[in-house]
Amino acid sequence: MLQNTAARRETYSLRSMATFRGKLLENAVHGLHLEIDGREVQFRLIGVFNAYNLLAVYGAAVLLGEDPTEALTVLSGLTSAPGRFEPIVAERTRVTGIVDYAHTPDALENVLSTIAQIRQPSQQVITVVGCGGNRDAAKRPVMANLAAKGSNRVVLTSDNPRFEDPNAILSQMQAGVQAQDLGKVLTIPDRREAIKTAVALAQPGDIVLVAGKGHETYQEVQGVRGAFDDKQVLQEMFDLLNK
Repeated sequence: MLQNTAARRETYSLRSMATFRGKLLENAVHGLHLEIDGREVQFRLIGVFNAYNLLAVYGAAVLLGEDPTEALTVLSGLTSAPGRFEPIVAERTRVTGIVDYAHTPDALENVLSTIAQIRQPSQQVITVVGCGGNRDAAKRPVMANLAAKGSNRVVLTSDNPRFEDPNAILSQMQAGVQAQDLGKVLTIPDRREAIKTAVALAQPGDIVLVAGKGHETYQEVQGVRGAFDDKQVLQEMFDLLNK
């Protein structure tokens, strides 16, 4: 691609020699601690994928003439995009909630894998997940199976059922749960109650993942979009814990 052009090749890496090199010092639920070009910086973003994203943006900024220290200062203050691995912490219990748009098997598997990388051995992972109606039904048992494999507890619930019966969707999801995992799975069709139950199951320091709707602020049932925001509901449940 670069042949016969005036462009030059620049690289970034966390593991090998590159133009812009970073080192992962800590990957935890409270954020990333990286060493970039000899500077140690704490970032608010979570996950190895974000470590690569930060390094790429830093490299691009420096190549465009930005001051390296200023670039790192700005990047250290960045927060997640709404509904994309977005963390919320209950102040008193230090339970961490993560709201994510993961609504496909690949996306859910990636989110659970990222959580596995940042969690401490003592932390339980409690996942709330559903599947949308009038969409690919084949993914439903797969999603439930992945959630059960990657979590200590799972609450299957309604997503955007649209014109389908939520209970029928949940039955298809349940069919994917392996026998050895059945004891860790609850089914609660009402999404608010599902999130409330997941928070109630959490012990201090645990992680509650609410997956599927992310940034959406509605729930679609029988063609009607009613107000529903996973982040807002999760925060309400955390506020109850803080009292």
